[in-house]
Amino acid sequence: MGKKRYNNIQGYSFLMPALVVILVFTLVPIAYAFFMMFFKVDLLSGTRTFVGFGNFEKIFSDPKFWASFQNTFKYVAVVVPIQTIIAMILAALLNSKVKFDRAFLTVMFIPTLTSSSAMTLIFMWLFNNNGLVTNLIESVFGAKVQFLTNPDLALTVIMVMNIFSTVPHFMVVFLSGLQDIPGSLYEAASIDGATKVKQFFHVTVPQLMPITFYVVTMGLVGCFQIFDQAFIISNGTGGPQNSTLTFSLYIYQLAFSSNDMGRATALAFLLGIIIFTVTFIVNKLLKADEVNG
Repeated sequence: MGKKRYNNIQGYSFLMPALVVILVFTLVPIAYAFFMMFFKVDLLSGTRTFVGFGNFEKIFSDPKFWASFQNTFKYVAVVVPIQTIIAMILAALLNSKVKFDRAFLTVMFIPTLTSSSAMTLIFMWLFNNNGLVTNLIESVFGAKVQFLTNPDLALTVIMVMNIFSTVPHFMVVFLSGLQDIPGSLYEAASIDGATKVKQFFHVTVPQLMPITFYVVTMGLVGCFQIFDQAFIISNGTGGPQNSTLTFSLYIYQLAFSSNDMGRATALAFLLGIIIFTVTFIVNKLLKADEVNG
């Protein structure tokens, strides 16, 4: 018993630094945020006034909340499926007998290594009113398209940028999963007369379902939390006409522009519930736990 107790103490002593960091920087802030969302908090004066569910009532009655809700869900609904499908197809091509030059693979992976801030500035240069893409469209089609100042196109630019920058990373994740699929499955499918396309849909896709769940989950969390691209492109306003206003950007505006930390934490709590709910639904739909069982 003495040796077992000594081993337990020794084990907990190794865990203690990590546990303290988790407690101080994760659990305590979460508990404090849960406490703050029921108060009207003024950061400048340091005062707190209990308002109960008043913060949620203000949020749901604010048109900017519904604009951020619509923009964020539109962003998620477009970006997550497209980046997942493209990454899976590229990974399948790389895993096939098609030979790619190393320089091509290196260039293709560069967007993942580039910071989101730098990538946003590059896309702003490409799509501004005098940008390369805008001038190219004007010279070819004779039409002047204003991307960043058009409420119907500004969010699309951010979508394209996110897909471009995240696909290489998820491609590598899929590639690692493809290399774990037994070759005997493809041989059996080939003997049964399955073409390469049928093998992809009936062997590759089902076997990659756990990896797909991971990729979709990471994509959902990242898209729901999008902040820096929208902040840089709109200069923190969420414009034009709230077309790039996202949940995270709206939380930032409530906390640091409106000086209302109570509503900001309430919205952050709502965002956490939304992410958890959507992830749970995706897990049930993909049935990742039942694959390869």
